[in-house]
Amino acid sequence: MSLNTQPYKGTRDFYPEDKRKQKYMFGVLRDVVESFGYHEYDAPLIEPFEIYAAKTGDEIVNQQLYSFEDRGGRKVAIRPEMTPSVSRMVAARRQELAYPLRWYSIPNLWRYERPQRGRLREHWQLNVDIFGVEDIEADFEIIQVADSILKVFGAKPDNYKIRVNSLKAAASVYKDLKLNNEQHVIVSKLLDKRSKISEDEFNEALDNAVGEKVAASLRKYWTEEKPPENIAKLLKLLEKEQITNAVFDPEIVRGFDYYTDIVFEVYDNSAENNRSMFGGGRYDGLVGAFGVEPVPTVGFGMGDVTLQNFLEANKLIPKLEPETNVVAILIGDVYEPAQKVMSELRSQGLNVAVDSTNRNLDAKIKSAAKGGIKYALFIGEQELATGKYKLKNLETGQELEIAGDEIVKNLKPEK
Repeated sequence: MSLNTQPYKGTRDFYPEDKRKQKYMFGVLRDVVESFGYHEYDAPLIEPFEIYAAKTGDEIVNQQLYSFEDRGGRKVAIRPEMTPSVSRMVAARRQELAYPLRWYSIPNLWRYERPQRGRLREHWQLNVDIFGVEDIEADFEIIQVADSILKVFGAKPDNYKIRVNSLKAAASVYKDLKLNNEQHVIVSKLLDKRSKISEDEFNEALDNAVGEKVAASLRKYWTEEKPPENIAKLLKLLEKEQITNAVFDPEIVRGFDYYTDIVFEVYDNSAENNRSMFGGGRYDGLVGAFGVEPVPTVGFGMGDVTLQNFLEANKLIPKLEPETNVVAILIGDVYEPAQKVMSELRSQGLNVAVDSTNRNLDAKIKSAAKGGIKYALFIGEQELATGKYKLKNLETGQELEIAGDEIVKNLKPEK
């Protein structure tokens, strides 16, 4: 019986052309986030089960968490998100760290959910968090970072919309409508999954949860409510920074139990990928759950799957060339003497592959072209003796004869 060549359901194989896209995206993410003064961190792939059970949310913990008992009898889980881990790390050194603390990571995450467009069981996610700022400036900065990332990728304001809400303001309205805690939770969960169910299903569930009269008041609130004071201030700050596509949306709640006030989600406006891409918000109490004084915190997570879908839908991924600048095609028994030439080229910043196989010349050239390598450098006894080499552009077919000291000048990638 032969083994299956397909990866585990909900995961991806990254062939070089796929990894090249990921490297490009992660490179942009790191550059933008670090330009705001954030520092990269990481944490273990496996964490104690209880740090997710405490605050992450029932759907993830009960339906999507990869959890098991290790050989020591401890119940552990593969991380489905990074927020509990970074909160644990900050709590561990609560008094030693310098605030405001700006950290980011791009970890590998796992959730056992039904694979679909934009959602896989394994993905990577940019996490950006600022600790130690109580005022709205932190909420503003986090959204500014998220917006800057999309703009650096080349997105225009009409490509996406930033929807913001205040959970504290919503809680006050729900209290006025005399919703009890259980009803409040049900309404929040319904809002979070509204895009995944039909409008009829949503309305029926809402009526059943709170009664038709209160449900009618809630619908009026969601459609007519004006921004509360903190959201109005936030939108004004964003507008001053030319972030004009941010709007108040009282239906935004986010799916995690740890959010405490302002939350936001970024939506892709393209017809091909019209959905929520990523989001975040303020979670002031999570560090305190580890037995230390709470630290005010705001952050967001941006998954690589939805980001790539957005970039591809809006044609924002550039043509990415292979990392190899040139393949040295050896002619005859010159493997050892050719090493000096290739080493010299590498020392000057070129990425040089070598084809030392016994295939004929045409096969070597076709193989290099198939691999997407743009140039071939031919090295034989004559070339080594004269110091003159043939350099061929495999895309155009143009061939030059150049001296050894001119190779780098012709091939050095432009910065």
